[in-house]
Amino acid sequence: MEAFTFQLKTTVCFGANVVSGIVDWCRNYNAKRILVVTDQGVRKAGILEKVEKILSDAGIENVVFDDVEPDPGLETIHRCASCFRENKCDLILAVGGGSPIDTAKGARVIVENGGHIRDYAGVNKVPRAPVTPLIAIPTTSGTGSEVTTFAVLSDWENRMKITISSPFLAPEVAVVDPLLTMTAPPSVTAASGIDALSHAIETYVSLKAQPPAEALALKAIELIGESLRTAVADGSDKEARTRMSLGSLLAGMAFNNSLLGLTHSIGAALSGHAHVSHGMAIGLLLPYVMEFNAMARMEKFSKIAIALGENVKGLSLREAALRSVKAVRELVKDISLPRRLGDVGVTGDMIEGMAKDAMGHGMLKFNPRAVTEKDIMAILRKAL
Repeated sequence: MEAFTFQLKTTVCFGANVVSGIVDWCRNYNAKRILVVTDQGVRKAGILEKVEKILSDAGIENVVFDDVEPDPGLETIHRCASCFRENKCDLILAVGGGSPIDTAKGARVIVENGGHIRDYAGVNKVPRAPVTPLIAIPTTSGTGSEVTTFAVLSDWENRMKITISSPFLAPEVAVVDPLLTMTAPPSVTAASGIDALSHAIETYVSLKAQPPAEALALKAIELIGESLRTAVADGSDKEARTRMSLGSLLAGMAFNNSLLGLTHSIGAALSGHAHVSHGMAIGLLLPYVMEFNAMARMEKFSKIAIALGENVKGLSLREAALRSVKAVRELVKDISLPRRLGDVGVTGDMIEGMAKDAMGHGMLKFNPRAVTEKDIMAILRKAL
């Protein structure tokens, strides 16, 4: 067994009603005025009001920045940072899915270091550890951003996603309360849930896979595979929501250490070129990429099939591996996500540009099977 390093920079609080404990964390950091970063969906769901009441009842001032859009653009990051500075805040509380949490991560980078957020795109470009504490409260089960060292942002000017990767991005605390996910509509639950599943699958077969991350990823696949359909069909099912929250969290812990692969490489290009939401792009691409990768990691893909509830007894290793693709295709169909690129407005003349952009993605080198631009074009044509 090769040596490995497993990192978790974030303290995790998990369970029903743990959100009520945020006051203690704010006091631990001697916070006097908090910037709450969120979006309109969280406000409309009544979650923001709940969080504000918890803070105000404890006598803690807060300022709200709720202008975060899905797949936030670079301008949003700078407006959020300006809001923090103008109101002389001393702690950031991100409440929402990946978009508010990644916005908060990016804004903190600007608050601490100045410049333009593009300056920090890539790996380890953030120069120093932050002084400003960041607490993340996820309201969807998907990105795992509450524990990761990544932020994914939309550079609409250049029709691409940028990724910032730095140990200095991870929130100090993640407060994961499954009850806060129960207001997420079926479409959001489906898209975010399949994103969490993709994190677990890509991590499990990554060239950088390591034993702790593999164990977390395989458990996440099992939890999500058995719970996502129920969570989409009946959002009030507490057990399904709890298992989805845990699955998403474990997948985030896993990919933070073993990284991702081809699905996210193409997915970033698809989102940039066609303005498709991240989760929808990932759900559409995942089965096609799994089919491409399966022969490179047949034993692992057969274990994925088993974790997803497939019976592989009596099958060859190849047949068992491909059962994982079948299982994910059926799951994507059952939760009503688009299954063809044409369904999200992609045309044949867009494929070459997307393939070129995907080849430049940093996660591609961790994919278990070597990939060429022609391979990506073939995958995209198959999905068209």
